[in-house]
Amino acid sequence: MSKSGSLYIERQSIFHGLDGSIKLLMLIAWTFLAFAFMDVRVFLAMILFGLFLLKLSKLPSKAVWPLLVFIFIFTLLNSGLLLLITPEFGSELTGTYSKAVGIGFYTITYETIFYCITLSLKYISIMPITILFLFTTHPSNFASSLNRIGVPYRVAYSVSIALRYIPDVKAEVENIINAQEARGVAFRKGDAGIGTRLRNYATVMVPLLLSSFNRIEVVSNAMDLRGFGKNKSRTWYHRRKYSKLDITFAVAAGFVLVLAVAIKVSIGAVYWYPFH
Repeated sequence: MSKSGSLYIERQSIFHGLDGSIKLLMLIAWTFLAFAFMDVRVFLAMILFGLFLLKLSKLPSKAVWPLLVFIFIFTLLNSGLLLLITPEFGSELTGTYSKAVGIGFYTITYETIFYCITLSLKYISIMPITILFLFTTHPSNFASSLNRIGVPYRVAYSVSIALRYIPDVKAEVENIINAQEARGVAFRKGDAGIGTRLRNYATVMVPLLLSSFNRIEVVSNAMDLRGFGKNKSRTWYHRRKYSKLDITFAVAAGFVLVLAVAIKVSIGAVYWYPFH
């Protein structure tokens, strides 16, 4: 967490110098491009290019890799659930049937396994640009840039507050877990079975919600005392003109966005399966 109380990490890179609205446009264009395809080859290329962009951002690995690992684990769980619920869905898409695992009437096909791999790569391909956006965008800069492109300043400031409080919520979870462990509640492997630990993690939600509501009330009262929302417009301390670099990236992101929409409209998300 940075000194600003957000996920923003100060570095000297090409992406830190971009306006927040430009990086948002990049994220939107990248996401549309990912959802315009169902092709492993495209997703692998996007992942490699996204990792290259992360390298250019000069972000520390210790901040980036935990999120990449989290999304990887999430996609594995999602794929496992998909295999459990719809073990033959891939065969319905491809029109072919190749048995991989069979237990009685329950059969998982190779087509479904390949579909799960494709879907997982789709989610993973979006993650590098999402990390780039979160860790290289100062909340105040982003709020002012959103307001400049027409977003009401109340909404823009709400987004800024949300970005600022992501690390606070994470820290609050850690504090609650530490307090519960001091009372003898098991959260670590070896202290209790997985079922017990999952139930214990569920008990964290109630104090987390209560502390979040209390934080919301404190922030709301502070903003009311300062007259926030009284005027139709406001000035911003963090605001600068678009640079040539901003315009270049905006044009590139706009081109990718138009291309993704055109592909989606013309051919849809065509599923690529190489083993027909």
